[in-house]
Amino acid sequence: QVQLVESGGGLVQTGGSLRLSCAASGSTFNTNAIGWYRQAPGKQRELVASITSGGATDYENSVKGRFTISRDNAKNTVLLQMNSLKPEDTAVYYCNAGGYFTGSYYIPSPYWGQGTQVTVSS
Repeated sequence: QVQLVESGGGLVQTGGSLRLSCAASGSTFNTNAIGWYRQAPGKQRELVASITSGGATDYENSVKGRFTISRDNAKNTVLLQMNSLKPEDTAVYYCNAGGYFTGSYYIPSPYWGQGTQVTVSS
């Protein structure tokens, strides 16, 4: 089982940057695929970015070129660097660990963090 804690959210102006962190506990973290999701008010949770245990990444189209997912297995941490933020990026961001891939699409596990709020003002 993996426990996840997200941090790094906040309020930022359009065009600004934030770096989200997902800290994980659990001895199998470095073998886990990780997904970052977000959920805006009134909308379904959506996959934003994913990374395999080997470091291969994939992104939702609207964040390609602006967001970067990375992992530090020694620190049991996954980062989501978000640049050129837009008001439509406003959401609660969650990380998920231990899912699997079908093709390049990440399917989440039952293990979620509590989320961190990102608000982008116009």
